[in-house]
Formats: sequence, structure tokens, C-alpha cells
Amino acid sequence: MPPRPRPSLAAALAAALVAALLVLLPGSTTAQAAPVLLSQGRPATASSTEGAGTPASAAVDGDNGTRWSSQFADPQWIQVDLGAPAQLSQVVLRWETAHARAYRIELSTDGSNWTTAHSTTAGTGGVQTLDITGTARHVRVYGTERATAWGYSLWEFQVYGTTGTGPTLPGGGDLGPNVIVFDPSTPGIQARLDQVFQQQESAQFGSGRYQFLFKPGTYNGLNAQIGFYTSISGLGLSPDDTTINGDVTVDAGWFNGNATQNFWRSAENLALNPVNGTDRWAVSQAAPFRRMHVKGGLNLAPNGYGWASGGYIADSKIDGQVGNYSQQQWYTRDSSIGGWSNGVWNQVFSGTQGAPAQGFPNPPYTTLDTTPVSREKPFLYLDGSEYKVFVPAKRVNARGTSWGNGTAPQGSSIPLSQFYVVRPGASAATINQAVTQGLHLLFTPGVYHVDRTIQVNRPGTVVLGLGLATIVPDNGVTAMKVGDVDGVRLAGFLIDAGPVNSPSLLEIGPAGTTTDHAADPTTVQDVFIRVGGAGPGRATVGMVVNNHDTIVDHTWIWRADHGDGVGWETNRSDYGFRVNGDDVLATGLFVEHFNKYDVQWNGERGRTIFFQNEKAYDAPNQAAIQNGSIKGYAAYRVADSVDVHEGWGLGSYCYYNVDPTIRQEHGFQAPVKPGVRFHDLLVVSLGGNGQYEHVINGTGAPTSGTSTVPSTIVSFP
Repeated sequence: MPPRPRPSLAAALAAALVAALLVLLPGSTTAQAAPVLLSQGRPATASSTEGAGTPASAAVDGDNGTRWSSQFADPQWIQVDLGAPAQLSQVVLRWETAHARAYRIELSTDGSNWTTAHSTTAGTGGVQTLDITGTARHVRVYGTERATAWGYSLWEFQVYGTTGTGPTLPGGGDLGPNVIVFDPSTPGIQARLDQVFQQQESAQFGSGRYQFLFKPGTYNGLNAQIGFYTSISGLGLSPDDTTINGDVTVDAGWFNGNATQNFWRSAENLALNPVNGTDRWAVSQAAPFRRMHVKGGLNLAPNGYGWASGGYIADSKIDGQVGNYSQQQWYTRDSSIGGWSNGVWNQVFSGTQGAPAQGFPNPPYTTLDTTPVSREKPFLYLDGSEYKVFVPAKRVNARGTSWGNGTAPQGSSIPLSQFYVVRPGASAATINQAVTQGLHLLFTPGVYHVDRTIQVNRPGTVVLGLGLATIVPDNGVTAMKVGDVDGVRLAGFLIDAGPVNSPSLLEIGPAGTTTDHAADPTTVQDVFIRVGGAGPGRATVGMVVNNHDTIVDHTWIWRADHGDGVGWETNRSDYGFRVNGDDVLATGLFVEHFNKYDVQWNGERGRTIFFQNEKAYDAPNQAAIQNGSIKGYAAYRVADSVDVHEGWGLGSYCYYNVDPTIRQEHGFQAPVKPGVRFHDLLVVSLGGNGQYEHVINGTGAPTSGTSTVPSTIVSFP
């Protein structure tokens, strides 16, 4: 059969424009009713599909360039589940050439019993706007006669109405006082940067949250010192659109030159020309350096080369050398660097041009040529004067940055008008209404207390935080749950346990799901979990991943070892990270101090590239951590039922400072099977405060003494 004709992009855009103009015509029913689009991103099913490239979901994705098409037979149908009963007012059908001559619009409250809201035997194709009435959760287009020899094909199937949950929430709007936007002509930029830094430099558990945004252009003579809960970002589509002739600096003067507590801050989407040729980014956990171009070197150590304990670089270009110096562990993904110096225990690279060669344990470099699957974090940018969020495309076997080399980044843009801009004081009920209504979520800087779970059940929903926006469950609920849907993007926020025990703080997918999400997985990026520290907090488990194919790209899941509300039982949390889904990939996994297992991996074909862990400092004695006949709970436990699992560059450290005589059987526990493989493992006793007897299972030499010399294994089994 010859290829069927397709409308050109121009024709599709013209049709969209005509439909938009019709909405604005005087006397238009649509203009009077002001209906809400309810169907976009909702679960859609069909009687058949022409092929894998034309699924039912393509007709409700908001993209006029993707479509559903059926097999070449009558009858055929496509239906959408709106998630809740709604009062319907309109259906818009954007037909491809293969349209219906005869069809019905049918409504149902239960998905089984249908009533007809519209019927025709003279369908003309094109864009058909149909006024309907009725209350329904499920809406179906039921075709009984094709107009062509092909099947039925819809670019878009749109259902409008109201849910009856309250007034329609607006999209877009002001980003609030703690999002501070600069352009090159803004006066007093340095003074404003210094003012926020003075407030945030040592505010480790404070409530201040700030986001600096720099419009495209060139800025001269700045030193942006970045303190706690402060993020700095450029607003270009490329890092090179926004250049600072100066520095973005993290140092540790507030902590006497010790950078091991420089947490919760970020830098993103900027080009830097450092004043002295080298920028300083001396951080530890939860401090990502993403999508940055440093036109010089990068120093990861504090002034004086004091301690520093781990960090993360992704999608960045460092023209000069990265000076690792005193950094104990670090992960660099999908980047380009001019070189790398030194290494303490655990330095891991995947998809990084210029990375040092594999050398573990001496030098301690674990180097993968590519990253199996990656998708960069969504980010806010300016398109002219309009704010949009860019959602990068998935990459397979990536190497180097996703930007540069004169090529446009791959992905899609979502205007801010399609986001509910969440401001402090917003309730969980309102946030959930926004998602149900079809909006994405943009959390502005602040602390958000929720009395019920935030439910993200719409495919493709973006939940993006600015300035380390923080969500606190007040009454023992799970703070956020993602449904069994494709393509959710969670990025850039902190979940802080409340004083009443939560069963979990973040759940990705429902228990027992069997849905394959490989084509469009959920991604969790720079989402951090904290139990205690800012006050008493309790949770049975920090993060649970049930959905298959999920990518967890840089997280720090932390049961606090210092701060307020800290004690073996005070901020009790037995498990940090639990994976039940299959084919889950973790890139940059930091999990620390949980009372039992820090990581439990139950799903098949899981992979982890870089793992950093410390066992709980505050175990009162050996009996408190005893795991049956085993001394202590492994930091990383793969279930005995798992047949295939792989990990690269994993480290666990103990510092039992309450009882230094505690013995830990091993850092890692896994079934001995051909498909379960680990590369470059280490355990370390910090100053002799507790010791490991093995690295993994009963394999690997014990640690001993106070010299913090790792015990290592290059390959297991």
C-alpha cells in the first residue's frame, strides 16, 4: 500500500489557529462557557492501533503532530478516562485524512454502560467542535463507517467541561518574592546576592528559600556565593545564552573550612568565566551542578583543602581541569571535562568526555563510556518575554552534553500558562485540583505543609521546584504519590518528614503494577528526602519506586545525624530507598543513616551507577542493629528472589560514634547468581568508629584500625 498522505505542519498549525479564532468569535458557545480541557494527558485506550507509533495516548497528549490511528476495519473506538465525573460541554476532534463518516460521541460514568451525546452519518473530517451536555467520567468516539480505505485517525481528541471541585484554577502568574530575576541592566545585583547569602550561609535548617534567575545576556564582575536552600540558574535555552564574567561560589568559611555539611543548593544553566581561572564548588550531598559551562577550571574542595564529602555534576562542560582534591566521592554524568585530578575513595563517571580511565581501586576511578538511559532535568527558561519549561528528551547510551555544538536541544517546551504556580499557603486539595484540571506544578520557593497526599496521576505531568521548595506532611500521610502513568517528571524539591510517622514520603507508582513504561519513564531528579534535622520527623521508608523503568537521577535520602529532633528513636526511619519495580535505573544514589536497610532492591534488572552511603551513626549498641544472625543491616540489599541486577562504583562507610565497638557484617548483600553483578565496591571505617567484617556477603577483607583505608572488591561474584 502506498504511503498515506499526511497534513503538513503548516496545515496542522492553520487548523489550530482556526479553532482558536472560532473560540474568540462573538456569540461563540465556547467563549460563553469558558470550559476547561479535561482530557489532556489522561489515560486513553482504543479498540486497536495501526502500529506502535500511533497509540491511543497520542490523541490526548496536546501535540498536533502525534496521532492515534486504528486498524483498517469497522467499527473502531477510542476512549479517555477523565479520572472523575465531570460536567461536559464540548468535544473537539482534530481528524487526520483518515476520518469517520459515521460516528457517535458516547458518555459513561463507569466505563461499561454508555449513552450517546452526539451522532452523525455525515462527518466531514478536519476540526469538528461539538457542543455536548452530560455528566461522565469516560468519553468515547465510536466510529461505525470510515470515510477512507484506511482506519480512523485523530491528531487530538479533546474533552472540555468542569469537574465541580471549585473555581477553575488559573495557570501561570507571578513567581513570588523569593524568585529574584536579574537582567544585565539590573542595578545592585551583587548587593542582592550578598544579602541573601548573608542570611542563608549557615541557615542549615532554616525556612528561607531563594531562587536567582538570570535573563540571557552578559554579567560582569559578580561573585554569587550560594548558601543553603539557594538555587542560581540562567534563563536561556542554552547555558551559553547567559554568561557571568565572575564566579558562582560555594566555600565552607561558615563551618571552619569543613564542607561536609554544604547541602541543599544548586547551580544550573549558566556559563562562567571565573575571575582567577577556576571556579570553586565545595559541596557535599544534595548540591547539583547541572547544565553548566565553566570556561576554566572547577575546584571541588574548600579553601584550605578541608574535608568534602560527595557531589554531582551532569550535562556540564568544564573546559579546564576539575580539581577533586579532598572530595571523598563524586559522580559525573553525561558531561565534558578538560581533565580530573586526584581521587580519595570513590570517583565515578558515565558518559563523560575527558574522564580518567578506569582504574579502581588505585586510582579510585570507575568509568563507564556511556550512560545507559538518561533524560535531563526540566528547567525554566525565557522564550522572548514568555516563561516556559523545557522538558528534555530521553537519551540512550548518552555521552557528552545534551546541548552545544550548534544543535538545538532535543525535547519539548511547556508554557508557564500550563503550570499551576504553587505559592506558600496552597493546600494539598488545591494542588490536586490543579493536576486533575490538567495543569503541571511549579513550586515557588517556600515550605509547604500538606494534610493529604499530593496525587500526580496524569501522564506527562511536570512537578518542578524552585529554590529547594520543601513539602512537609503534617499528619502522617505520604507527601506525594505518582500514578501508574507514563512520563511524569519530578525535579528540584525537598520532602521533609513530619512529626507523625508517614508510611513513606514519596511513592512512584502503586504496589503490584505490571505496566511497561520503557518508552516514556518517570524521572526523579534532584528530589531530596529528609527525616529529622529541622525538627522531629518520622517515616517508615523514604522513597518507594513501584513503577517499572523509572529513572532516579541524583537523590539524597537522609535520616539526619545532626540538627534538631535527632536520636535513634526520635527520628526513626527504618528504610531509605525501596525499589519494587523492574528495570529501574539509579544514577547518583546517595542514601544515609537509616535504622535498618538503607537500600532494598526487590525489582528485576535494576542498575545503579554510583552509590554513596553512611550507616547510622547513632546506633546505641550492637544489639540495636542486629539482623537475626547477621551483624547489622546491609547498606544495599538485593533481594534473594532477584535474578538480574548490576551496580558500578558503590561505597558504604561506618562511623558508630555512640558505640565504636559495633561490628558491621558487610556493606552489601546480594544473591550469588550469574546475573547479579557488582563492579568497584568499597567499605570504609571512619576513624575506627565501628568496623566492617566484609565488603559484600562474606567476601572482602575486614576494615581495621583508624586509618580510614577502604576495603575494596573490583568484581562480584
